[in-house]
Amino acid sequence: MIPSETVLIFLRVLAGILLLATLGLVLIFLWRDFRGAAETITSTRRPYGKLTAIETIGNTSVLTGESHPLLALTSIGRSPSNAIQIEDSFASAEHALVALRDGQWWLEDRGSRNGTLLNDLPVTQPVIITNGDIIGIGQKHFRVELEN
Repeated sequence: MIPSETVLIFLRVLAGILLLATLGLVLIFLWRDFRGAAETITSTRRPYGKLTAIETIGNTSVLTGESHPLLALTSIGRSPSNAIQIEDSFASAEHALVALRDGQWWLEDRGSRNGTLLNDLPVTQPVIITNGDIIGIGQKHFRVELEN
């Protein structure tokens, strides 16, 4: 016959092992859930192209080398909270918004004081933009370069 103290020690060790196994499974499931959520967030924050700054010298437009990733929702303005911050006194704090909606890209002026231009025309309501369009905000101009 096995002494009762040995049985109790065995049961305690078994309970400890089962508790550690349960905690391990919980951690594995939490890690998988966290990784899945992180991948979902990353996929929504992936760049869909870029806005490349343009400088006009005489009658010629020249790329400055400054480019910004174009996200599904890209805010543009002077405020640091924007996805693209512009250092321009003619730009409003929250000047414009470029958004992907139903597979189309839209440009929207956010009630800026000096307005937003699309191909040198004022934007008064949300308008569809395409690859190669020029967005004017303050004294800055950006060429839209979308991924195919």
